[in-house]
Amino acid sequence: MTDDVHEAGAVGLRMYEAFNGRDLAALETVLAPDFVSHPLRATGIEAVADAWSRMFVAHPDIHVAVEDMLVDGNRVAVHSVLRGLSNSAPDGAEPAPTMMEIFRVQHGLITELWGLSSLGRPAGQVARPVAVNLLDQSSR
Repeated sequence: MTDDVHEAGAVGLRMYEAFNGRDLAALETVLAPDFVSHPLRATGIEAVADAWSRMFVAHPDIHVAVEDMLVDGNRVAVHSVLRGLSNSAPDGAEPAPTMMEIFRVQHGLITELWGLSSLGRPAGQVARPVAVNLLDQSSR
C-alpha cells in the first residue's frame, strides 16, 4: 500500500472518529478549507459542522459504523451504517439506515464528498443517485 493510499484511508477514518466523538474542532484537521459537500450543496468546513451539530441534537446517540472502505489512489468509498437514531425501531426490527460516501483526498485532507443515505426513507426505498463523473478532472 502506498503512502497516499494509506493517508487517504486514514483521513477517512479520522472523519468518522470525529463524528462519533462529536469533535467538531477535528474537522479542521480532516477537511480542506475549500471542502465541497455535494450532498449538502455547500462549501467549507462550517457547513459540515453545522449539519453535524443539527444531527447530534436530533439524534444524541447517533454514531457511524464503517462497514466497508475501498481506497483507490486519492479516492475513498465508504459503506456505513447509522446506529443510535432516536426514532429508530428496536435493534433488528428493521434495517438500520445506511450511507454510501465517496470522497477525494489531497494533501492529507478531504477536498470533496459525494454521498447517498437511506436515512429518513421507508425501509426498502432507495435514494436516487445523481450522476457525477468522478473521473472528469475538469469539475475540480
